[in-house]
Amino acid sequence: MADIDSILSGKKLFLIAGPCVIESEELCFEIATHLKLLSKRHNIPVIFKSSYAKANRTSANSFVGNGIEFGLGVLARVKEEFGFPVLTDIHETVEIEKVAEVADVLQIPAFLSRQTELIRRAGATGKWINIKKGQFMSPHDMDKAAGKAESQKVMLTERGASFGYHNLVVDFRSLLIMREFGFPVVFDATHSLQLPSGSGTVSSGQPEFVIPFARAAVAVGVAGLFVETHPNPAKALSDAGAMLPMDKMEQLIEETLKIRRALE
Repeated sequence: MADIDSILSGKKLFLIAGPCVIESEELCFEIATHLKLLSKRHNIPVIFKSSYAKANRTSANSFVGNGIEFGLGVLARVKEEFGFPVLTDIHETVEIEKVAEVADVLQIPAFLSRQTELIRRAGATGKWINIKKGQFMSPHDMDKAAGKAESQKVMLTERGASFGYHNLVVDFRSLLIMREFGFPVVFDATHSLQLPSGSGTVSSGQPEFVIPFARAAVAVGVAGLFVETHPNPAKALSDAGAMLPMDKMEQLIEETLKIRRALE
């Protein structure tokens, strides 16, 4: 398995990718198989991501996952079968110990980015933490969020800022501001283009802009890209309107690596 410390402390552009939520083991294996092929072909490190639960859906009727035991079991098998480090969300402190047994990166969702005890307890595991910048937060405040972890194993991820109702915008200055804090900075190219609750009972998005925005973020100098992907986004059980079709992933990788090489 690729060493998570070398990926996140190295100089190579890395990719955090996978489906929004763990719908089934079959889906995760299909996506992981494709990502493994692309990782080898383009020599790009990949961290597989997916959520065992979605705790912040618009509607109570939306799919939230198949439970923590099922989800962590799937992630453990992806890790063993494909050699990817894995990343998943945590939502409450009671989940942390169990999730840390499997995940290489514990992700603090954007809506929970100010939750002091959640971040502190996650940091105490010694695992890497990915703190997503809340849609309501200034990038200048993210050093304080990172400081709560009392660890150097922290990534900071930009995922857009609220711009009125049902819309997000990306201020690319935030990537440079957060980079000054000394932590790897990641650009979430799919959630940054989400339209929260944009379809009434579910969120929609603008996936046609994912690749151009990913190119821009790499030009600014991010350490990694976060991209949710699915073989058939229209049938996805979560974030169907925002995920990048799996057959577009190679184009994203090729175009962003070309920019990265030009900057070296």
